[in-house]
Amino acid sequence: MRRAIYPGSFDPITNGHLDVLQRAAGIFDKLIIAVARDNSKQSLFSVEERVELIRSAAAEIQGIEVMPFDGLLVNFARQHQACALVRGLRAVSDFEFEFQLALMNRKLEPNLETLFLMPREEYTYISSRLVKEICRLGGHIEQFVPPNVATALRSRLQSS
Repeated sequence: MRRAIYPGSFDPITNGHLDVLQRAAGIFDKLIIAVARDNSKQSLFSVEERVELIRSAAAEIQGIEVMPFDGLLVNFARQHQACALVRGLRAVSDFEFEFQLALMNRKLEPNLETLFLMPREEYTYISSRLVKEICRLGGHIEQFVPPNVATALRSRLQSS
């Protein structure tokens, strides 16, 4: 069974993430969406909330599992017998950082490949940070995130 890990903070998951997730699920027998528990970012949603938002948004996609993780990603990948990491690239600006991560992960675990997938063009400009800012300022976010995420964002950001 070919297993891959799609790691991220997913705070929150966007339509771009879902596009990459869906295409990666078609490549691998099992895709684990690994939601970072201790990322360096100040998260809007708890890891449990992010896991549940992803599970709900991706409920129709076969062959996936969503779970939190902390610690070193290569250790998580070994634990789940993954052969690859899936990373999304939106723009050239993402590449340098992602390239460094891929090389470091290869050094730490030579048998773990990194697969870069680009979202469809209509999603390349979407980021969780921008979606949160649009929502915070009262803008429409429905075209950028799944419906359950739009509801959660409005509840969290527009009630304060």
